[in-house]
Amino acid sequence: MSIHIDVWSDVVCPWCYIGKRRLETALGRFEHDVTVTWHSFQLDPTIPAGTREPVHEMLAKKIGAPASQVRAMTHQVTQLAEAEGLTYDLGHAISVNTRDAHRVAHLAGQHGLGTEMHEALLKAHLSDAAVVDDPDTLVRLAAEVGVPEDEAADVVRGTKYGAEVDADIRRARQLGISGVPFFLINQKYGISGAQPADAFLNALRKVHAES
Repeated sequence: MSIHIDVWSDVVCPWCYIGKRRLETALGRFEHDVTVTWHSFQLDPTIPAGTREPVHEMLAKKIGAPASQVRAMTHQVTQLAEAEGLTYDLGHAISVNTRDAHRVAHLAGQHGLGTEMHEALLKAHLSDAAVVDDPDTLVRLAAEVGVPEDEAADVVRGTKYGAEVDADIRRARQLGISGVPFFLINQKYGISGAQPADAFLNALRKVHAES
């Protein structure tokens, strides 16, 4: 029996990138084939389209904390990312509405490039301080992972895959998912948060043993 993991994630979520790496570490140690499907989730869908703000400023407002506390928080998550081989630049990261990025990710999924696109978007926002609602940036990132450039441009300019994004978010609500990353193994076992690789590995082995 094959194992399938559905992952809900947002492309600006520092914990999602850490969770992705830890899952990949577990998959590298797991003896059987696993397929992974990425699903859209928006940490803050209320950000107006086109609004851009430094992540540090956005966080300070959101949690009502002084800049020093925000810096300490982002430093901590940056160190955890480093342990997974990731380099974050949250000091320069820009907060945006991620709906367009998720629509492009759905297009990539149609080409069998969903995982690659999600990786590219996470890296762009968290490591490269790229603005992931910028149309040219989204088209470039899509083309870099192998999505036809004209198709990506068409999606960015219009509203295609909006229904798919909404369906993912609706499904997350039905499952009671309030934060990401969230991993659902074979529609049966849920893992919330960026758990250690061993936690993923144990869950995978358990599911495989039961099947």
